[in-house]
Amino acid sequence: MPVKNKTASGRQMEEHKSPAQRVLKQLTNKYRLVVMNDETFEEVSSFRLSRVNIYILLSTIIVIIVTFITSAIVFTPLKEYIPGYASTSNKRELISLRMKTDSMEMAVKAHDLYVANLENIINNGQPIEKIDTAVIDASTVHQFDSIDLKKISPMESKMRDNVENESSFMLNLDLAKDQIGKKFSSIAEFHFFQPVKGYVTAPFAPKEDHYGVDIVAPENEAIKATLDGVVVLSSWTTETGYVIAIQHSNNLISLYKHNSVLLKKEGAYVKAGDVIAIIGNSGEQTSGPHLHFELWYKGLPLNPQDYIVFN
Repeated sequence: MPVKNKTASGRQMEEHKSPAQRVLKQLTNKYRLVVMNDETFEEVSSFRLSRVNIYILLSTIIVIIVTFITSAIVFTPLKEYIPGYASTSNKRELISLRMKTDSMEMAVKAHDLYVANLENIINNGQPIEKIDTAVIDASTVHQFDSIDLKKISPMESKMRDNVENESSFMLNLDLAKDQIGKKFSSIAEFHFFQPVKGYVTAPFAPKEDHYGVDIVAPENEAIKATLDGVVVLSSWTTETGYVIAIQHSNNLISLYKHNSVLLKKEGAYVKAGDVIAIIGNSGEQTSGPHLHFELWYKGLPLNPQDYIVFN
């Protein structure tokens, strides 16, 4: 009788437990896993386990496997076999090939322009100097034969005088004369690349409004960027012809004027030594093929010969 009463009381206690307590008890109940010899039925080993232990063991094994597979993909060349994934070396090679292709395309266009000029000269025609086929689409260029830039109306002349006399557009040489042409130590350590190798025929002369140097070099000589930077101007002007300007670090700007062909567009990033143009004789303020090169630091012109050897 006592045994039956004890069993009955145990059942009553089980019935009064909440569902959460029942689940917790089922998870923590201990079970014995016995490994036996199939022939002799001898117990080889036994393990005392619960459902919670089994869940923890399986979760740990899964985490280890996932970590191992992820590490193998991330830190080994196995990731290159994943469809749609390209290796870093392949990306760099594609970028390098794209840049070389772009440079070759520009060089071919420049060569075609040179050949076209030779054919025009042989056929007693006029050389092409006012349309940059490497940058501008000839179909979008409009010809205005009726415009005469030498004729200026009195109203326009008065307006030009007013604009030039405004203080916001004037360069106060009296205040800045002690800085013009000065050699700044903050950029003296820069390694300037020689834009073109030749002879300086007109030196830096700010008092004569000549804020750069004129360098004579062989015909069709390539013009190179003097420092790393971004092209901020690549255009044509009546006075200086094809002009390209590059913004460098430390508020430094370099200008290259009177080119025959421009090989870089505005917004392009160039490195020191990259070919950006071909030497020429474009614009009204020129008397022969040469490069007019300027350096500007914080709004003031510098003497390029203080930083670069041209011959």
